[in-house]
Amino acid sequence: MARLRDLYKSKIVPDLTREFGYTNVMAVPKMVKVVISMGIGKAVQDKKFLESARKELTMIAGQLPMVCKAKKSVSNFKVREGQQTGLKVTLRGVRMYEFMDRLINLAVPRVRDFRGLNPNGFDGRGNYSMGLIEQSVFPEINPVAIEFQQGMNITFVTTAHTDEEARKMLALFGMPFKKETDA
Repeated sequence: MARLRDLYKSKIVPDLTREFGYTNVMAVPKMVKVVISMGIGKAVQDKKFLESARKELTMIAGQLPMVCKAKKSVSNFKVREGQQTGLKVTLRGVRMYEFMDRLINLAVPRVRDFRGLNPNGFDGRGNYSMGLIEQSVFPEINPVAIEFQQGMNITFVTTAHTDEEARKMLALFGMPFKKETDA
């Protein structure tokens, strides 16, 4: 079993139950999925960018990403409807917990000039979104072999009803949020 899953069952559930006064274990918020997405506008001009990003996202996530296509044509960006412009991966279960563990303990501390994650990335329904500027912070990626820097968006989807419940749960997982005095 994944290390963070054990942590959730043994420590996080009792802490959240105590703090928020849940009467039922099923009412305690839990992680549903983690969605990782990459927008690859450069892929319109050259397909090698898409293949390179697909290979790197596969190494990071541990599963093959889905290719997203443009829904509309936008002449200013030279994008036609149906062109491949992005990648996304949805992680659930054990893969989700393993990715979260690698992100929190290995990747985020490797970000240059890191001072904590933005605590305002919540959407009002208990889901948290963050972005990374480059994929080289993950230990699976060889920085020498990177052809181009590519950012990614990571969304943590939870069953929490409020942002405060989700923030507390993610903080107990070890998510390094900025302190309110630093923000």
